[in-house]
Amino acid sequence: QVQLVESGGGLVQPGGSLRLSCAASGFTFSTFRMSWGRQAPGMQRELVASINSGGITNYADSVKGRFTISRDNAKKAVYLQMNSLKPEDTAVYYCRVLIYDEYWGQGTQVTVSS
Repeated sequence: QVQLVESGGGLVQPGGSLRLSCAASGFTFSTFRMSWGRQAPGMQRELVASINSGGITNYADSVKGRFTISRDNAKKAVYLQMNSLKPEDTAVYYCRVLIYDEYWGQGTQVTVSS
């Protein structure tokens, strides 16, 4: 079955950096677009970055220029490098794949605060 396991969240000061990782299993990883989404308290979940099988990336305007998504097909992993973090980036971050159905991981908490 499809499994997505995120890691790397934590508490960071404004302006700091974090790198999130997502380990995937249960599907042919290299052929699917992978995405990162986030959900802040009281808000709807939103996609912030995606990368297709060819390595082409897309970003939400709110993170463009600060976040970088990448993938390692050999390791079946997708990453989100987050720089210049802001308090409004505080959220639970999720890994996502769409394979007929939508699959999300359990999420990892990112808190940006001084």
